[in-house]
Amino acid sequence: MFWKKPGFKLLIVVVVVTTTSLLLSAGCAPKKASGAEYKVGVVLSTTGPNGPLGTPEQQALTLYEKQLNDKGGINGRPIKFIILDDASDPTKASSAMTDLVKSQNVLAVIGSSGTGTTMPMVDIAQQANVPLEACAAGIKVTTPTPGGPPNKWVFRTPPTDAMAAEKVVDYLAKSLKVNKVAILYDSNPFGSSGNEVLKTLLPTKDIVIVSDQSYETKATDMTPQLNNVKGTDAQALIVWGTNPAPSAIAKNMKQMGMTIPFVGSHGIANMTFVEQAGDAANGVVFPAGRMAIPESIPEGTEWRDVVDEFRADFKAEYGSEPNTFAGHGWDAGLIIANALKISGEDRSKLRDEIENTKDFAGVGGVFNYSAKDHNGLNSNDLIMVKVVNGQWQWLKY
Repeated sequence: MFWKKPGFKLLIVVVVVTTTSLLLSAGCAPKKASGAEYKVGVVLSTTGPNGPLGTPEQQALTLYEKQLNDKGGINGRPIKFIILDDASDPTKASSAMTDLVKSQNVLAVIGSSGTGTTMPMVDIAQQANVPLEACAAGIKVTTPTPGGPPNKWVFRTPPTDAMAAEKVVDYLAKSLKVNKVAILYDSNPFGSSGNEVLKTLLPTKDIVIVSDQSYETKATDMTPQLNNVKGTDAQALIVWGTNPAPSAIAKNMKQMGMTIPFVGSHGIANMTFVEQAGDAANGVVFPAGRMAIPESIPEGTEWRDVVDEFRADFKAEYGSEPNTFAGHGWDAGLIIANALKISGEDRSKLRDEIENTKDFAGVGGVFNYSAKDHNGLNSNDLIMVKVVNGQWQWLKY
């Protein structure tokens, strides 16, 4: 009999094992998401002054959508991010938000990139009862009155300007040991909000403000304001704004021979600032999310694992390292998708599930929302960074 021939039994075993392995592999492979999409609106500033913030946020969300859907989506259904550009214009942000909520009938919205463009979106979210996961830092985005309750329908992924200002003031007092500072802030909502917070926090460390001036978002020469600063006995200059104006201030200071420390906001926590300021960026200090210096996150933690995987995936997709703003977009997508697993297509339930987010590791930190806190993070999720030879260096003090 041919089945009794030597080696035949071995052949049968090999065939069975191989076939079984193939079947198991096929069974374990993730099935790509299909069916009706979970639609989530996104309004970002991919052009205009806040382009350096909105572009990486958009890249992160595009990558997350692809990865999530390739792995089976949410309960087998795909997610769709409908991304619109507000061109860093509050009016366009408002129009985009209205279109997404009323015409596109999205379940939630992510955005915008700046405080100024986000504030009109907050009003619409509150009126329409639509969850909004903001990528802006202004404290009033989530908390309209100091110490008051948060906006019911609004959450955020970045650390607030209050958290960033707390890090800045602590650095000024403990590391620089100064007692007199000057402030230059963008006249837009982000800069104005930061200035208000600074004026509240600085006196608690016995630091006096000897000059407090604003500048226009698109300004390219701050020589007049800096001349005023030179006329004071300020020991450091705080600059609260996003690019490109802070880079212009750094260059102006170098041209004018000003040597007092430049301490910026977390709005310049991207390499665009270094590229625009050139050599003048060296020595500048600012707060940033810990992802900027991954080794500042303890190894072996879920947070570090999320950051390492995100950085590797983003670089593989786009050929460059992600910055903290890319992280804001990624975290917004993560948090909403996680809540959608339970809520389904119910905006109210989705809002509740976002608020119930606890111990959730993202790129920016471990998020904990509650009925009293829609910010999720705290000042310990930030570090102080210094530009040294065009690179970022973690400041430990």
